[in-house]
Amino acid sequence: MKILVVEDNPKMARSIEMTLTESGFEVETVGLVADALARAGQEAYDLFLLDLMLPDGDGIQLCQSLRGSGITSPIMMLTALSGTSRKVAGLDSGADDYLTKPFEVDELVARVRALLRRGGSADSTRLKHGDVEMDLTKRTVQRAGVKVAVTTKEFALLEFLVRNSGETFTRGTITERVWDMSYEPSSNVVDVYISNLRRKLDKPFETKLIHTVVGTGYRFGAADD
Repeated sequence: MKILVVEDNPKMARSIEMTLTESGFEVETVGLVADALARAGQEAYDLFLLDLMLPDGDGIQLCQSLRGSGITSPIMMLTALSGTSRKVAGLDSGADDYLTKPFEVDELVARVRALLRRGGSADSTRLKHGDVEMDLTKRTVQRAGVKVAVTTKEFALLEFLVRNSGETFTRGTITERVWDMSYEPSSNVVDVYISNLRRKLDKPFETKLIHTVVGTGYRFGAADD
């Protein structure tokens, strides 16, 4: 599997390249939008890792250019900006996932592998898992063709769960990665939003997708996933 890393910080680029190479991937790195577009026009890559801030542009513009040229390989945005609006802009530009700096190398590798398992999508503005479909541009959710009304925070939580289906996450991890908030052990905010999603997304249907993992947290997916 060949990955193109677009990162202008030499130390960060070397660290990412080393991590992914040790995990068995073939990695190339560039530091400019122009170089990334040139490489993408010459070679086929299985995945792109794009830094958000680059000397001659930004990752969002680069992502749009890659998608506009017909490239459907998975794209992950790497950003030091944790604001939700920038993440949404990245996803709306055609990215499949994002990772906020600083990040743990194990998480980077896990997210890369998850994207490669899913493969590219001709319509990167949509997420699907079974009969659940999310439109990332219109911010709408359907299950089995039935529209499910969700709030902004519920949408963000569901998007995170769908992108990481099959994985179990603690309440703290969900709070930090979905809403960029510090987790308070006494808070029940995650449980409240999980309960809301279950009522809207699971209760009307036979197959339940949101599961409690006792002593750990929550997992999304069919029971046998």
